[in-house]
Amino acid sequence: MSKDQPSFEDALKQLEEIVQKLEQGELALEKSLELYEKGVKLSRLCHAKLEEAEGKIEMLIKDAKGDLATDSQGQPQSRAFETPDE
Repeated sequence: MSKDQPSFEDALKQLEEIVQKLEQGELALEKSLELYEKGVKLSRLCHAKLEEAEGKIEMLIKDAKGDLATDSQGQPQSRAFETPDE
């Protein structure tokens, strides 16, 4: 994470605050547009971070062949990871 980008949690908190302010409807048009633009950027940042996390999770649950490990209903496998001691 670079210094100029907030963490996912901070970006989500900022986005929630922006939504609350916009929903109140008491801001001037210019300020509303400014906050809306910032909200879109934060939303995209959150989405990108979620996609990155999803990709990492998929990598962790792939089987030995590189296929996504799924259960009998086609859902991602949710078995515990085995350690060499097990």
